[in-house]
Amino acid sequence: TIGEMGQRYLASGKQVSLRLWEEKSGDESSPTAREYETVGYLITGTLELDLHGERVTLHAGDSWLVPAGAVHCYRVLEAVVAIEATSPPAQFNERDDPPEN
Repeated sequence: TIGEMGQRYLASGKQVSLRLWEEKSGDESSPTAREYETVGYLITGTLELDLHGERVTLHAGDSWLVPAGAVHCYRVLEAVVAIEATSPPAQFNERDDPPEN
């Protein structure tokens, strides 16, 4: 299944789900906070992650954690392939929908 943001859902259980991201260089997101925790692993490419105003550059082989409720955004510096696990599963109960202001 492909989500609205381009993510491909790979597997899902009651407590966790797994998804695949493929993003091209220059892609970026707006700051957002989600109601689920995310752990990720960068398979290829280079990604800049901004978490609560602190920036880190991630390279192939690096992993990250975005706690539930944390304001974050990313910028793709070099095309990426990444795997993320979300808990609770992001694709249910409209958790992947943008928060309303």
